[in-house]
Formats: sequence, structure tokens, C-alpha cells
Amino acid sequence: MSSLVLTTLASPMATATQYPHSISSVVSEYGGLAEIRMKPYFMRANVAYPPQEVVLLATKEERELELWARDHGDFTFIRSYPIRKASGQAGPKLKEGDKQVPEGIYRITHLNPNSLFHLSMGLDYPNSYDLMRAAKEGRTDLGGDIYIHGKAQSTGCLAVGDIAVEELFVLVNQVGTHNASVVIAPHDPRRKPLDGFSANLPRWAVELYADISREFAKFPNSDI
Repeated sequence: MSSLVLTTLASPMATATQYPHSISSVVSEYGGLAEIRMKPYFMRANVAYPPQEVVLLATKEERELELWARDHGDFTFIRSYPIRKASGQAGPKLKEGDKQVPEGIYRITHLNPNSLFHLSMGLDYPNSYDLMRAAKEGRTDLGGDIYIHGKAQSTGCLAVGDIAVEELFVLVNQVGTHNASVVIAPHDPRRKPLDGFSANLPRWAVELYADISREFAKFPNSDI
């Protein structure tokens, strides 16, 4: 991961009265340049801009965020971004304050034009899988406010820097948040199998890592 910041520092959810920006004003300010920078990547991949759907693959160890997109056919690799900062270590997020970047399969729920980290995109952590596992273990304070955002600071989020988040923010706004998903892994399972049996992991990590590995397998290294 290189520039992916999922962070909970001084929550990226600032109020409109403090930071009165709108998504449309952000798109007006950054959209033109963002498209100019992005379109050559889509042209080389032979994918229309904007596409129908996008997937972001984030890997903690490699500090890399891959962008894949499709129109009506298969997903195609577009480009990768370095994750500038991602706190914590290998392993899923379990509770508020553990400073862990979550691991799993997530959706982008909303775009935040008033982030303290330039711009941010919210993830649906805790998702239904996170909630199910927490309920079985009696965990109640799972934390939240997990984002992909700008800058290079992170306490549980993915920071990708300002230029990258501008491009992704504009792209996801065009595609629609319902057509944007994010898969986060401790490392790239296409290069090395995920070890769900590691001593520092909960037992159910075996199942979680199998799910993550299946998702990554849909996006083969040979296409990069």
C-alpha cells in the first residue's frame, strides 16, 4: 500500500458549517484536472471513462491501492496508487482505538467533501460480517469512521495523498458509490497465500482470508 489512508484522526466528518464545501463544488474545482490525469490510463486499458463499476484493492504490506474498472465486460487493471500511510499491522480491526485498518470486503458509502484530510470516501466498516463476528464474541465497541482520504496520516484509515484522492473522489462520484467497492488485505494473496492461522489472529480469520483471497483472484496479476 502506498497512498491509501483509512483514518479516524479528528474525524474526517466535519460539519458543513465549519467546512461549507459540497460534492459539486469539489467536482467543479478538481474534476477537470482529475479527468485529464485519469483518462490516459483508461484509454490504455481500453475502458471507457467513466466506467460502469470500479473496485479498489488495498494491500497493507505492499502499501498499494489498485484501481480496476469495467464497462460491460471483465474488470481491467487501470493503475495503482501508493498508500502514504496505514496504521496498525496485519489482522482485522476488532475494536475502537486499536488503530487497525480493517480487512475485508467493503463498499464505499459516501463522499465527504469536508474532510480534515482534504477529501475522503467513507467505507461501510463495520459491515455485516464484522458485526456478526463481534456479536458472537461479545464485542460491542467496534469503532467506525473508516475512510480512504488524502494527506499522509492514518489512525485506522487509508491515506493516499491529495492528488490520488481527488482523482478517486471525482471518479467515484461519476460512477456512483453503489458501484464502488474496496477489498483490503494484509498482503497481496495473489503473490503469497494469506495465513489465517497466525497466532495473533482470531480463529475466524481463516474464513475471512479465504473470502479476501477469492476476491483478489478475480483480478489476476497477469493483467497488471
